[in-house]
Amino acid sequence: MTADVNGAPNGPLGEGRRILVTGGSGFIGRRVVGALLEGGADVTVADKRPYAAREVRTVLGDLCDPSVVADAVRPGTDVIIHLAAVTRVLASIEDPAKTYLVNVGVTAGLLEQARARGVAAFLFASTNAVTGDVGRAVINERVPLRPLSPYGATKAAAEMLIGAYAACYGMTGCSLRLSNVYGPGMQEKDSFVPRLMRAARDGTGIQVYGDGTQVRDLVHVDDIVAGMFLAWRAGFSGPLILGAGESVSVNDMVDAARGVTGREIQVQNVPQKPGEMPAVIVDISAARALGYEPAHDLKSGLATVWPEFEPGGRPPSAVQEARRDHHPR
Repeated sequence: MTADVNGAPNGPLGEGRRILVTGGSGFIGRRVVGALLEGGADVTVADKRPYAAREVRTVLGDLCDPSVVADAVRPGTDVIIHLAAVTRVLASIEDPAKTYLVNVGVTAGLLEQARARGVAAFLFASTNAVTGDVGRAVINERVPLRPLSPYGATKAAAEMLIGAYAACYGMTGCSLRLSNVYGPGMQEKDSFVPRLMRAARDGTGIQVYGDGTQVRDLVHVDDIVAGMFLAWRAGFSGPLILGAGESVSVNDMVDAARGVTGREIQVQNVPQKPGEMPAVIVDISAARALGYEPAHDLKSGLATVWPEFEPGGRPPSAVQEARRDHHPR
């Protein structure tokens, strides 16, 4: 196995690479780690929860602690995939100081350790919330950054730090702007898709902010993993939007969930929350130029989520997920 100067693999994905995944025990992290293990990578997970596979080195602790960061970024680390973050807009509004410490401070500490250790590539889970409210205009990588919430602002700040380190120290720094990610393994999440699934299972209603006409780009987690690895293979630096490339309304999401689950899901419309964008319509042409092509539409994607929620369903363990075939397309 060889790699180019940016740490991108020339051969089977991840084979022989020493890779740190922060937040690797989380929803997206488990899918990323599973794919890396399938590719033969030497994986370290840094998280507050252990990763349930023996072949994964786990560093338990808070990444706000510099000693945890130093332990996680061991000598010989080739790539850092940084997923750990405060991810909820409303939580960031309630506690902006903590959001800054986690989303900016931790990123800065990891970048500095990466510089000291000679890490070749840094992949960062960012968000299209960095652009703020652009109405129904299409968001691409050139839209100015005007975030509306501490969440979006801290992600934008982290992007700028990564760009600066890439420019000054020669590492590849890619900020992957993810749209609304969903897929298997969301049982502990409180985003809209798992709320829909629980409402279908339990026969309860669901709250919809506003009239439900706001639109979002929902992208399947396995499409995100595929796009992330394509960006890594290409040695891509800078921001890169990963999404489905097709926005749907909240009302469309409810209708799709009804169709997939076969359940009637009652809707209660409630006032909109601050910091939420009325529309997210993204242009994924830059990712497509690297070979990215989402495999799931909304219905096929929701069909992968429902079996873990339906009565009698058995959620897969992290070990089972790590064994699944997650080879990127």
